[in-house]
Amino acid sequence: MTIIWRGQSCFQITASRNKGEQVSIVIDSFSEEIGLRLPKLEADIALVTHSHSDHNNIKAISGTPFLIEGPGEYEIKNVFIQGIASFHDSSQGKERGENTIYTIETEEMRLCHLGDLGQNELTEEQLEKIGEIDILIIPVGGVCTIAGKEAIKIMSQIEPKITIPMHYSLPKLKIKLDELAQFLKPLGIKSIVPVNKLSLKKKDIPTEEAKIIVLKP
Repeated sequence: MTIIWRGQSCFQITASRNKGEQVSIVIDSFSEEIGLRLPKLEADIALVTHSHSDHNNIKAISGTPFLIEGPGEYEIKNVFIQGIASFHDSSQGKERGENTIYTIETEEMRLCHLGDLGQNELTEEQLEKIGEIDILIIPVGGVCTIAGKEAIKIMSQIEPKITIPMHYSLPKLKIKLDELAQFLKPLGIKSIVPVNKLSLKKKDIPTEEAKIIVLKP
């Protein structure tokens, strides 16, 4: 599996299938009105966590992807995807509406993308649906989503092996969000060297100490 961050909540995930075939998944492609540039994207599967313009620019994805825009269970090309209902705020959706959490199971690994989660903590029902997670992609920038403090709490609820932060302040981003350091500092981490992409197989998942990996947008 290869994971590339395109900025904000947009990720491009490539999974290998039998006989060398690959499946491409794009999550939350955004409108360039937010100030970030979106590279050319092509996908077999497109996921949208909610209807805001910085997350649902489906027109930017070429090809004819299978589109998933909400809760439910799906199997496409041996990739198992589950959409889990959640809220974009801490007021049961009264401020910003609903959000979909996605779990993706492929190559014997489970990934969870929390979208624009705004809840201060996950419910027991949500945790049960999420299950055991190898790779967690979590917003940490506050303002529109949970901030670092809530993100750390939710990490402790899910207990992933690898955590990838997203949806935080970036150069040229017109949406004002918290800096990544505001998430890392309470964890006792001064800095992490970002990597261009994360490529891993099941055997690469840490079995003891959990890791935080920062990707370059």
